[in-house]
Amino acid sequence: MVKVGIVGGTGYTGVELLRLLASHPQAEVAVITSRSEAGTSVADMYPNLRGHYDNLCFSVPDTKTLGACDVVFFATPHGVAHSLAGELLAAGTKVIDLSADFRLQDAEEWAKWYGQPHGAPELLKDAVYGLPEVNREQIRNARLIAVPGCYPTATQLGFLPLLEAGLADASRLIADCKSGVSGAGRGAAVGSLFCEAGESMKAYSVKGHRHLPEITQGLRRAAGGDVGLTFVPHLTPMIRGIHSTLYATVVDKAVDLQALFEKRYADEPFVDVMPAGSHPETRSVRGANVCRIAVHRPQGGDLVVVLSVIDNLVKGASGQAVQNLNILFGLDERLGLSHAGMLP
Repeated sequence: MVKVGIVGGTGYTGVELLRLLASHPQAEVAVITSRSEAGTSVADMYPNLRGHYDNLCFSVPDTKTLGACDVVFFATPHGVAHSLAGELLAAGTKVIDLSADFRLQDAEEWAKWYGQPHGAPELLKDAVYGLPEVNREQIRNARLIAVPGCYPTATQLGFLPLLEAGLADASRLIADCKSGVSGAGRGAAVGSLFCEAGESMKAYSVKGHRHLPEITQGLRRAAGGDVGLTFVPHLTPMIRGIHSTLYATVVDKAVDLQALFEKRYADEPFVDVMPAGSHPETRSVRGANVCRIAVHRPQGGDLVVVLSVIDNLVKGASGQAVQNLNILFGLDERLGLSHAGMLP
């Protein structure tokens, strides 16, 4: 049984971790922290978890208690894991970070996008980017795992087959992406209010979003060189979901793109390449750790359109974190994650 600690259990990714781990046969949540809710029962805060965590209460973060766990998840704002990860790693505890703290390998680049100096640049050499479809073998031997962001997960999985095969013009990639409001987190903010986000849709951070360097870092690796990416995120009036519509120019029209994608993801338990002509919907992955992909070549031209959908809180965050846990501890990768999406 893997003994689990969670730092920051009161946000959406924290409660999603709890929901998924409640059905995990080889993991037990022993510690969950929250400074603001210390002493509160998990079952009192989250009635949906009654009967699963009735004896578990939130506590103030303590490195000694957390260090007694086999693995600690950080479901925290950026900067928090910087201050605690080093002590936990020194104690022999594995760290799986759902924040952006260790996703970028360049500390100066991180500081530029997150508006503060990187708090633990010495740990970057140990950080493994936790996209299983790319780094599964490195994850198996990792001490510190950086779980990819939601937009980066959907976007990279959609572009990877084209770039790895050298088919796409890597200098002209476009990612037109939409996110549900839960991607903004649980904190109170005017833009996330029902009256503000409902019955409306808008683009934001067109000049540059924090996920842009993370996406380009992964795409450069896939392409084996520089890439030119235009990434435009949008806020949509739904709770969960990411829909990425991806555009790439592919000059060789003889390539069977459907076969290319099916072959690339044939052995991936959480990537579903849909039949030719499909249009995946975000509702089909709601609550599930699945990325559904469809590839199109409109009018038989050289512009390829890839449709990629995930649940931003599952495959885009907590589900992918549990997937990393399973790989890290040599478990069946599907444990705690085999449930289907929720419809309607």
